[in-house]
Amino acid sequence: MHIDEIQNGDCRELIKSIDNNSIDLILSDIPYGISADTWDVIHQNTNSALLGSSPAQIKAGNIFKKRGKPLNGWSEADKLIPKQYYDWVLTWVYDWLRVLNPGGSAFVFAGRRMAHRCICAFEDAGFIYKDMLGWDKQKAAHRAQHISCVFDRRNDYITSHKWTGWRVGNLRPIFEPILWFMKPYKIGGTLADNVLEYDLGAYNENILSKYHQKPDNIFHIEAQTTDKGLHPTQKPLQLMKLLIELTTKKNQIVLDPFAGSSTTLIAALELDRHFIGFEQDENYFTISQNRILNTRQTLSQTTLFDAIALG
Repeated sequence: MHIDEIQNGDCRELIKSIDNNSIDLILSDIPYGISADTWDVIHQNTNSALLGSSPAQIKAGNIFKKRGKPLNGWSEADKLIPKQYYDWVLTWVYDWLRVLNPGGSAFVFAGRRMAHRCICAFEDAGFIYKDMLGWDKQKAAHRAQHISCVFDRRNDYITSHKWTGWRVGNLRPIFEPILWFMKPYKIGGTLADNVLEYDLGAYNENILSKYHQKPDNIFHIEAQTTDKGLHPTQKPLQLMKLLIELTTKKNQIVLDPFAGSSTTLIAALELDRHFIGFEQDENYFTISQNRILNTRQTLSQTTLFDAIALG
């Protein structure tokens, strides 16, 4: 087990080197299975149109670059996609349960469409499902197309006028689910006993005020400029810090098996927690290494300046 570093490779294999009952928190933004990019295609039914670009997407710019599958699918095989996502989660979730300490939390960012499959897989593996938290992103693109525009392109202006104001797709996705799971503690024991033995199982309500939040299950944290540009699904650093401080103490170990650009690891590092990260994509792995190195250098300089100031 390599503490305080990120490793390049398949997390399903790398996690096998981690000892049982040795991790205090797993915090990960896993693939959503909605075909946002090649790493997010978690199903077997693909075709040449998947991840292509339509003229409308090209015109929209950087918001939605690639084509996913419509909710109705392109074939009968597409109806298997949710089940295949569930099966994929089962390929790694048992190891998550194994490495967590009793009472340890697992926070999973999951897409709204597949969250229920993720929950079922975690429960079937033995996790306790505590709650679905909501991250209010405060900013989100509204990509639901006006159906009247479709009829306009067909030169059917009478029908277009009839359906003015109607859209196809979804409402603006202003919140993102954060699934909160916990590894069960000893049968016959109490959560208070588990807190005494492992320092895990309770949450620190007082820390919420530090992040200007109420003790609610909706977090209102807006992404800053520094929270963008390293990964297409990059999450705010302050949000990851909140989740870490909510459930762990200093020097405990945080694991992110799908590290991406390593925002979780940076948050852990800045909060005096140990961390372990896995990332399969070599480009994001390199970004992560550089980011961790830069953060360490910044923290060292800050410590030095503080020491000088104290004389």
